[in-house]
Amino acid sequence: MNFIQNISYKNIACLFSCAIFFILTSCEEDLTKANGSQSKNFPSQIINNANIIQRDSGFVTMRAKAPIIEKYELIDSPYTVAKKGIDIQFFDKKKPKVPGTIKAKYAKFYDYKKFYEAKGNVRITTNEGQKFAMQSVFWDQRKKRIYTHDTVFVTMEDGSTLIGAKGMTAKDDFSEYTFYKNTGDFSTAKIAESKK
Repeated sequence: MNFIQNISYKNIACLFSCAIFFILTSCEEDLTKANGSQSKNFPSQIINNANIIQRDSGFVTMRAKAPIIEKYELIDSPYTVAKKGIDIQFFDKKKPKVPGTIKAKYAKFYDYKKFYEAKGNVRITTNEGQKFAMQSVFWDQRKKRIYTHDTVFVTMEDGSTLIGAKGMTAKDDFSEYTFYKNTGDFSTAKIAESKK
């Protein structure tokens, strides 16, 4: 009788241990699954005081400076972000000594889409000296188009000005652009007026 009781107690203890093991394992798996999605939402690279130079066949096409750049590469739509602002110089082979510039308080680049956005006191100066001021701008690199829906203030090299109250679209080299609901004190062949 005593022997049978000992066996049954051992069986119960064994079953209880197995049950605890399976409960803990399933909890660990659930925690891994739950943390798996969260663990990807952090920068895989952080560059402090970034100074990036991009070249094409030895020619410097771009210089970018930012207090901090973070790359998020482990997620489905990887992107790079400059949360504390960015200052970019872009160079044209025809005018290598006169770079254009883009400055903004925030910038983001989507790797796969080849799509840029800049926000917060955006300032663009072209190689020809035209100055654009707006609160946000978007660049679709694949389509080679830049656009914004914000009011755009443009100052030409000669001091004349234009305002696009409902935004603008432009080729990414600013060889032509369209302003919406524009007003100003000059006319130029490059500008296509629109009443949209």
